[in-house]
Amino acid sequence: MGDAASWQKERASYAHLLWLATQAGYRVADWTPDIDGVDATLRDGGLMVDLQLKCTMRPRVVDGDYAFDLDVATYNKLRDPLRSAPGYLALMVIDPDVEKWIVHDPQGVSLAVQGYWAMLQDEAPPAGKSRTAIRLPRHQVLDKAALGAMFDFSQRMAQFGLGRGQA
Repeated sequence: MGDAASWQKERASYAHLLWLATQAGYRVADWTPDIDGVDATLRDGGLMVDLQLKCTMRPRVVDGDYAFDLDVATYNKLRDPLRSAPGYLALMVIDPDVEKWIVHDPQGVSLAVQGYWAMLQDEAPPAGKSRTAIRLPRHQVLDKAALGAMFDFSQRMAQFGLGRGQA
């Protein structure tokens, strides 16, 4: 099978997030359409984390990290200091061959996707007029621990009304 269609990549991204959130015990709400620049909101009690999900089969690498060109409108929504939930970009990197996405073996099923994240909350105004490059460090793997750190920031934000630079 050839390259995956946009909707297949979108659903694979969501599936990966859903598995991670389920493992960590968080609830997930998806937003279709994502009018507010948010594809999914995670909840842990009254705390929330907003994520814009993107998926690529051919990630751009800059200085050893991934870079993704996000549209400015979405970037501005996710960086807004008046948000009640911190905004993040999650980039899923997946094989171009759809047949390699899910691996079945005697031990179970595994998803062949890797996620990375970047906090956009309180970031500087965009460099470009229509798109802006977001750096996603390779060490910022989207996993259970990363989701926990996102909720830790959400809690500090809720308790102290702090932006990113103040936490």
